[in-house]
Amino acid sequence: MAEGIIDERQAAGAVPDLDLSGAHWQSSSQGAGDVQVAFVEGYIAMRNRRSPQVPALIFTPAEWRAFVIGARDGEFDLT
Repeated sequence: MAEGIIDERQAAGAVPDLDLSGAHWQSSSQGAGDVQVAFVEGYIAMRNRRSPQVPALIFTPAEWRAFVIGARDGEFDLT
């Protein structure tokens, strides 16, 4: 996908229709989490390793950065 098209979709807030069939899914090297991520066409896809058939969440780089910073800051801690 061309860089200009990615920028337009990101600006519009549209979720792209990415082909994730050939994605290289990566798991965390820490802990025993079930989350996997893949970097595809300038976006970040996240899925549950135990349910790969469920659609992945798709993040823009800015959304991913905000998510990671929030997680590091404990924003999503349940305790």
